[in-house]
Amino acid sequence: MAPYDVLDVSRYVIKYSNERDYGISNLKLQKVLYFIQAYFLTNTENGTPCFRERIEAWDFGPVVPEAYREYKQYGSTNIPTMLSFFDFDVEDIWNSERKLYRTDIISETDGKLINEVVDKFSDFSATDLVTLTHNQAPWKEAYVPHMNNEITVEAIKRYFNE
Repeated sequence: MAPYDVLDVSRYVIKYSNERDYGISNLKLQKVLYFIQAYFLTNTENGTPCFRERIEAWDFGPVVPEAYREYKQYGSTNIPTMLSFFDFDVEDIWNSERKLYRTDIISETDGKLINEVVDKFSDFSATDLVTLTHNQAPWKEAYVPHMNNEITVEAIKRYFNE
């Protein structure tokens, strides 16, 4: 049950997007994560966030830094489905290990909510989503060039509940 680690949500979104032949770049993933968070905050009991990591207001719209860093190597190309990933131990790199991607991390109920958001934005380009988010109060109020200010859960709830 939510809230999840944003990388687990990202892997789920990428896998689902690729299964549907939508494709998803890092830029588009960042905007989709923002909309997933908004959807969970406004459509679940108690407004539970989907993931615990913060969303920041960057030049090209909302970004979850952990997810951005994980997938930046793909540039503007579509991110492939991951069958495994490295779980790095920042305290002791020798304890890092390759883990298989598990599809059961996201509950079936939460997966359906995530799928709804991914389906809704599947026909939007990354640029369309940048434009869309640039016109919304949560990003506009948080954005200061090169400051990476947080787009708060409260700001997202307030905007999407109006």
